Amino acid sequence: MSSPHVLPRPAAAASEPWIDWGKAIASQLIVWHHLVSYGPLAPRLRPLLPTLFEWLGTRAALAVQLFLVTSGYLAARSLWPAPGEPRVRLAQWPARVGQRWRRLMPVYLLALALAVAGAALARQLMASPDTPEAPTLAQGVAHLLMLQDIAHVPALSTGVWYIAIDLQLFALLAALAAVLSLGLPKGRGQGGPVLAAHGVLMLCVLALAAVCVFNLHPQDAVWGIYFFGSFTLGVLAAWGRRGETRWAFTALILGIATAGLMLAWRDRLALACMVALLLLWQPARGWLARSRVQPAVAALAAWSYAVFMVHYPVSLMVNGAFERWLPHDPGNALLGLLLTWVL
Repeated sequence: MSSPHVLPRPAAAASEPWIDWGKAIASQLIVWHHLVSYGPLAPRLRPLLPTLFEWLGTRAALAVQLFLVTSGYLAARSLWPAPGEPRVRLAQWPARVGQRWRRLMPVYLLALALAVAGAALARQLMASPDTPEAPTLAQGVAHLLMLQDIAHVPALSTGVWYIAIDLQLFALLAALAAVLSLGLPKGRGQGGPVLAAHGVLMLCVLALAAVCVFNLHPQDAVWGIYFFGSFTLGVLAAWGRRGETRWAFTALILGIATAGLMLAWRDRLALACMVALLLLWQPARGWLARSRVQPAVAALAAWSYAVFMVHYPVSLMVNGAFERWLPHDPGNALLGLLLTWVL
C-alpha cells in the first residue's frame, strides 16, 4: 500500500535529494490510496470528503510511476552505469538475480507474516470482503517465489505485486547488460562507442515495445515488460547524468514517451516521462539538499520500503478493532484512518 524504489536505499542516493523527496511523497500517497480503498472505515467518511477520496482512490495510485522510474535509475548504477559499460557477465546473471531476491526477502517475509497474522485477527473482529482468507500452501509457495500474480493466486497483501515486478525488471535489465557484455573487449569492463550505441539501441527498442504494445494490455500487468517503459526512462536518466550527454538522453526519453502517448494517451506514462526528466536534470538539487526538512524527508524515504510492505496488515487490524469496539460514525472512521497512517 505504500511505495514500492522503496527498496533498500543506496548511499549514493544521499547526494540526490530528488530521489528522497520522490520516495517520501509517493509512499505517503500510495498509503492513503490504500487507506481509502480497503476496509469498512473509509466508506463512512467518503460522503463528507467525496472529492478528496475520489482523487486518493484513483489519481494517487499514479505515484507508483515514481518508484518504477527511480528503480530503473538506481538499478542502472549497479548493473549498467553507462551504455557501453555493462557490469553483468552472462555467467553472473543467476547470481545477481539471486542476490537481489535475497536482499528483498527479510522485509518481504516479515511483511507476509504480519499480513497473515493481521488478516487472521481481522477475520475475528469483522466481516469484510477486503480481508484475505487464511493462506493455502500453494499461496505461500507462490508468494515465496514472487509468482503469485503470474499463477493467479490471491495476494496476501497489497504491496507484494510491486516487489515481484521490481525483481522481474531487475532481472530483465541484468539480462540485457549480460548480453551486451559479450561484445566487451577481452579483459576490459568498458566498450567503445559502437558497443555503447548497441546498448542504447537494444534498451530503447525493448522500451518502445513495452510502451507501444505490452503496456496497452492490462492483462500483461503481471509481467515486468508491462512496466519496462517507465523503468527504462529511469535507466536513460541515469545514463544521461554521466558526461555531456544530457540533451541526447532528454531526446531519447521524450522520444520513447511521445511514441507511446501518440499511440494511446496514458497519464502514467506522461508522469513517468516527467519524473525521468526531473532525475536527469535535478533542478535546485543543492537547495533541496540544504533544506531543513531534508533529514526528515530522507528518513521517510529510507523507511518507504518497510512502510510499503507493512501498512496493509496494520490497516486490517485497526479497521477490525474500530469496527468491533467503537461506534460506526465518521469521526471514529477519521480517527482510525489517521491512526493507521501514523502507525
